[in-house]
Amino acid sequence: MDGQYDTMVIGVFAICLIVWLFLALRSWMNRPIPVNLAELKLNENIQDSPALQLLEANGYEVIGGKMKIPLAFEADDSILYSRLFIDYVAEREDSRYLVKTSRRRQPLERSGPVIRDRFLPFLLMYPGCEGLLYVDLEDSDIMVIRLMDYQEDVYDGEDLD
Repeated sequence: MDGQYDTMVIGVFAICLIVWLFLALRSWMNRPIPVNLAELKLNENIQDSPALQLLEANGYEVIGGKMKIPLAFEADDSILYSRLFIDYVAEREDSRYLVKTSRRRQPLERSGPVIRDRFLPFLLMYPGCEGLLYVDLEDSDIMVIRLMDYQEDVYDGEDLD
């Protein structure tokens, strides 16, 4: 009788293992593939500008020009369209960066919420990039923006309860 219980336990364990492997494989197959910046088709038409000269003076090689990224959203039964623009794609020491240039009508306040709202979509869309370069033409400055791993002890925000 003891042999039957051992066989049943092993059988249940094997069935659970097979179901778990099947669900893990199905989840892995349905996961979207992140777009790698190295595989991104670049715009080879690079227009000369003060931002381009500032990037090159700081050791960046501009390898792609202005790009439009079309987006579509489904909201209820409607399809809404929008787009994002990348000014350049630059490279330095085998690391690729998306580049956004400053706009006079949209000054950048250097705070967490503003950086999040303006640049997070770009950093999430291309996780293979090293970061985003914000070229401030008025100050002749380049700010490197990277998405960090969250560390609870670094964040001292308010409790949301």
